[in-house]
Amino acid sequence: MHTEKIYYENYELGASRETVGRTITETDFVVHAGHTGDFFPHHLDAEFCKTLPFGQRIAHGTMVFSIGIGLTASVINPVAFSYGYDRLRFIRPVFIGDTIHTRVTISDKKPDPKRPGKGQVIERCEIINQKDETVLATDHILLVDMKDAA
Repeated sequence: MHTEKIYYENYELGASRETVGRTITETDFVVHAGHTGDFFPHHLDAEFCKTLPFGQRIAHGTMVFSIGIGLTASVINPVAFSYGYDRLRFIRPVFIGDTIHTRVTISDKKPDPKRPGKGQVIERCEIINQKDETVLATDHILLVDMKDAA
């Protein structure tokens, strides 16, 4: 991890990067359930899940989101911060033993309507499994300083 000033003007539409992979473990399921209080049997009861269409435990969507977005945290940009996420979708299930990585693509940018000197940069985040299937997608909104305002 390193620090780098990346101003609004430096973001290019269509620019893309991919993270390293991370294998999802049973420990991830247990720790996430403890953090969130989500102990639903779909995540923790192997015998119950054998009766369901997928036949095995399904990762918490919020855990897949947290891990997948965490993988993208490789640069500290002191002139930008996260404004939030839009259009979050859990597209496919993730199971114990699956390996995920994240593709980040700059999909839009525009001046921020409320904050002169700042722009909004939209990063399309796609979390992808080892079969090259998108399992989660969301838009990350960044508020970024413009060079002229700096």
